[in-house]
Amino acid sequence: MPKLIRVSGQETVRTLERLGFVQVRQHGSHVVLKKQTPKGDIGCVVPLHRELAIGTLRGILKQAEVTPDEFMENLCT
Repeated sequence: MPKLIRVSGQETVRTLERLGFVQVRQHGSHVVLKKQTPKGDIGCVVPLHRELAIGTLRGILKQAEVTPDEFMENLCT
């Protein structure tokens, strides 16, 4: 498992969009993303902070059902 690096909320949103998520709405500094799968909709909330804590990023990836490997491969830094 690759070590997750600290990224911004905006970089996280861009990476999840590359993985098929679509921005549904934004309320303040939080963006809600959704993705349709055969099992149903998957949703996650990403805070638009300058730098996300590693634990917060892990929680977002768990909500989004994305592995850290997938995330790091699609990360555009």
